[in-house]
Amino acid sequence: MRVIVFFDLPVLTSSDRKEYRYFRKYLVKAGFMMVQESVYVKLVPNSGIADALVENVKKNKPPKGLVQLLRVTEKQYSKMDYIVGEHKSDTIESDERLIIL
Repeated sequence: MRVIVFFDLPVLTSSDRKEYRYFRKYLVKAGFMMVQESVYVKLVPNSGIADALVENVKKNKPPKGLVQLLRVTEKQYSKMDYIVGEHKSDTIESDERLIIL
């Protein structure tokens, strides 16, 4: 399952820009990868973890702007069409787990 975060935040004042940076840094620290500007995605193993992740994003959302979350299955995500450009990913595109001891 994947959790996709879409956001449109104001950056007119210095405090708005600070909130924007804080939220973006939170997403990166939480393990989200940028798909495109203001769109981040994270792979999660099940819907229970997705629910917890959504609650954490809600707790860290900025006071202004729009933040939207979408949960999709891996099968739905893999059917994404790329109209312009090509698929580029820094993540492993499988359900396999890598354990290094």
